[in-house]
Amino acid sequence: MPSRPVRIAPSLLAADFARLGEEARSVAAAGADWLHLDIMDGHFVPNISFGPVVVKALRPHLSIPFDVHLMIAPADSYLEAFAAAGADIISLHPEAGPHLHRSLQTIRALGRRAGVVLNPATPVSAVENVLDLCDLILVMSVNPGFGGQSFLTSQLGKIAALRRMIDAHVAAGGQPIDLEVDGGVTAETAPLCIDAGADVLIAGTAVFGKPDYAAAIRALRPKVLA
Repeated sequence: MPSRPVRIAPSLLAADFARLGEEARSVAAAGADWLHLDIMDGHFVPNISFGPVVVKALRPHLSIPFDVHLMIAPADSYLEAFAAAGADIISLHPEAGPHLHRSLQTIRALGRRAGVVLNPATPVSAVENVLDLCDLILVMSVNPGFGGQSFLTSQLGKIAALRRMIDAHVAAGGQPIDLEVDGGVTAETAPLCIDAGADVLIAGTAVFGKPDYAAAIRALRPKVLA
């Protein structure tokens, strides 16, 4: 098992929406490293979740980083709003706007960490020319839009390829880049993701669908770190 630290980011999409504040505080108290917030517009993906008003409402109640995943198009016009709402990391899809390079520059200019999200059909080459602007790369191991889907093992090769790309980038003097995985992450698939090179795991139902959030988070961590 790799020795690098692995962080767990429960996805609020799987929480009880009638108790969002309580749910968010509960996973933070249970040991979550980040809180993952999926922003969906019903256009870029076939679902609608919540927007910057909800992120802003939650922000005073937690000190852990807010990892905001924008599944919206166009995304650029909302970057400032999510930064102001309290996002620490803002990630978007290459397909969500005409100029990925400019979008990442904008996120960083707002003082936030910038991420790129790769759908299952989006190739690794989509990030090759923007690595210097990436603080995070998120591999979707399901097609985005709904929680509770099954893990696509076809994405393990992509995770491994990105791990090699990131390591080469850092070895050449580049900034560190987190490698995150979202979709079907469970106690059974987490070790596969970690072995392939992931260092941040997003889990929805594997945390919020369990009676004991702390035990669920521990089950996702490498056993040497648990």
